[in-house]
Amino acid sequence: MKNTNGKRGRRGNGNATRRVWGLAGAVLLGLLTACATPDARIKRNQAIFDALPAERQALIREGKVGIGFAPDEVRLALGDPDQRWLRTDAQGQSEVWSYTSYDSRAGVPLYRGFYHRYRGGYPFYYDSAYFGDARPREYFKVSFADGRVSLIEQDTK
Repeated sequence: MKNTNGKRGRRGNGNATRRVWGLAGAVLLGLLTACATPDARIKRNQAIFDALPAERQALIREGKVGIGFAPDEVRLALGDPDQRWLRTDAQGQSEVWSYTSYDSRAGVPLYRGFYHRYRGGYPFYYDSAYFGDARPREYFKVSFADGRVSLIEQDTK
């Protein structure tokens, strides 16, 4: 069967197909990254956020944490940690949350956030292109003592 431009194959416009796939990709990307922002986390946990003092709400909206924050407040600001550690020292035990990014050998940031931990098949980052020479870099750590932030360490880079 010949289409309107005299060639064999399916009828239709290739541009329309590309637009549909482009729109579908944009929607998928939006859905996957929506939980990566403080605003999205606040919306999902509005009751917790509303119960906080105004100064803590302001920090959380900026993606920042402070001494004395509870784990739920840290999650609102930064999301889930990439790693958790149990630290034991002379003062007792504390839980440490670590946040990691990936840099290229040249020091260029490749990705920071929750989704990079799915290196073996995350659809937006082809392993050999992004992770073949990627170096993990711990950029933020939060330590909890008695259920509250007692120490904050961050990369000055």
